This record gives sequence, structure tokens and C-alpha cells, in this order.
Amino acid sequence: MSDSDTGASTSTLLTTAEVRRLARELDLRPTKTLGQNFVIDQGTVRRIVRRSGVGPEDVVVEVGPGLGSLTLGLLPEARRVTAVEIDPVLAGALPGTVERHAPDLTDRLVVVNADALRLGSVPGPEPTALVANLPYNVAVPVVLHLLELVPTLRRSLVMVQAEVADRLVAGPGSRTYGSPSVKAAWYADATRAGSIGRAVFWPAPNVDSALVELVRRPPPDTTASREDVFDVIDAAFAQRRKTLRSALARWAGSPTAAESALRTAGIPPSTRGEALDITAFTRIAEAKAVEGGDESS
Repeated sequence: MSDSDTGASTSTLLTTAEVRRLARELDLRPTKTLGQNFVIDQGTVRRIVRRSGVGPEDVVVEVGPGLGSLTLGLLPEARRVTAVEIDPVLAGALPGTVERHAPDLTDRLVVVNADALRLGSVPGPEPTALVANLPYNVAVPVVLHLLELVPTLRRSLVMVQAEVADRLVAGPGSRTYGSPSVKAAWYADATRAGSIGRAVFWPAPNVDSALVELVRRPPPDTTASREDVFDVIDAAFAQRRKTLRSALARWAGSPTAAESALRTAGIPPSTRGEALDITAFTRIAEAKAVEGGDESS
């Protein structure tokens, strides 16, 4: 059954012509507001599914399934696919597309018409994987929200703008290292998993894309809450050109309080945020709590 399902899936992935036909039938005009750039290349779909490592025990969350190109690639491999789509027209059309192209797999699909950033839970069995072609304008918030919302997500493979990919995987000291890099590191090890050309999308974006793989690992061992640590990160990178003594002054209550917390954490006050890893940020958050500065802003 597995082999025949896989074969059927391969033969029924959406072609470029079918993507355009579906769009016409739905009177769909892709919008930049929703970041709608649909994958039209079957080889790219197969590549993403293969690289995701999704297997028969996996429950996959797919954000922004659009017309269903990637959904049709994932269904034969996964136990279930929960597709979260903000556009009500696309959400309503997806079950019919699956019925036509993978009729034996319709029971594996759950469609949720919702904004992924506003999800309070994911219906059905606990998801184990996130695989998605994410809208560029919300890629980082969506990844971070789902990693926090769904602790059972073991592995994620997301297609994002190449520049965003660089930020997510950057390490301390890198030019692209920033708040997304550190926050992602709270949850997972992030690595670049390949580049994606512009021609595989319709409409073609004016930027390049890339795949990012995130493998879940335990959060840092710290007495500080995630919220407190993320507050430090936000403060440090809001003024990344400044030393931490200056950048954290408002967060700590004053430059002197910031310096005290930094010294308690074993970090020179002249350091900049881009030099610190996630563990160092947890030490700063812990130091402020120890000094009783939690109410400062």
C-alpha cells in the first residue's frame, strides 16, 4: 500500500498548468499581503518532502498550503497533515484538490482556516513535524510561535527568504546574527538545508529562497523564564550598535543596573549583543532576577 500510494502521489502532484487552472477557477490573484508565492515545480516538492524526513508515524503541520502543491507531496508519507491556511477561499478549496489528486489519502488531511500566528492549539494528534513554504513577511514569527506552541515538534523544514534563512542559522559574531538567531536557538539547532531558485514559484518572487532545518533540543538550563530571556534579547538587538551597558539600560532600569547585571552574569559591559550566545542571555536574565530588578522596565 505504501509503495502504491507513493507512486500515485508522484503522478498526481500539481503541474504548473494545474496550479494556474486552479487559480483561475478560484478567481485567485496572489497577493503580497499574504505572501502568496505558490510552488509550481514538482521536483522542488519532492526535494522538500525527501529532505524533511517525514515518515508514516509523523503528524505534519503545514502553514500556508496555498493551492496544495506541497500538501499532495506530504500526504503519502505522513500519518496526517494539518494544513493551516489563512485564506478562506484556499482553505475551502484544498480538500477538493486532495480528493481529485489523492482520493485514497483524504482521511489524512485536516484543514484549519486560521492565522497561524493566532493559533492557540493544533487540532488532532500532537504534531511531530513542521514542513512549510512560509510567507516571507511572517516566517520568523510563525516558526517561533509554533515551536513554543507545539513542544512535540521534533523537526521542522521551512522554505523562507534566503536572507531570513541566513538570520535563523547565524551564530554569534556573524553579520546576520540577531534576535531571530538567538530565539531560534532557545528551541532548536538550525541549519541551512539548501537553496531554492525563483523560477519554481508562481508568481516568481523578486528574492531568492532557502530551506532551513530546525531540530528540537532541550532549552537552556536556566532559572529564568523564556519570556524574561527573550526580553533581554529584544533589548540587546533593538540597539545592536551600542554596548550592552547602554542597550540594556532601559530594560534594567538604568545603565548602572545594566552594568551590575552584566558583571553578575560574567559579561563585560562593553560587549555587544551580537557576541553572545543563548546561554549568555539566560545568565543576564538570571542576574537581573537575583538582584530583584524584575519590576524595572
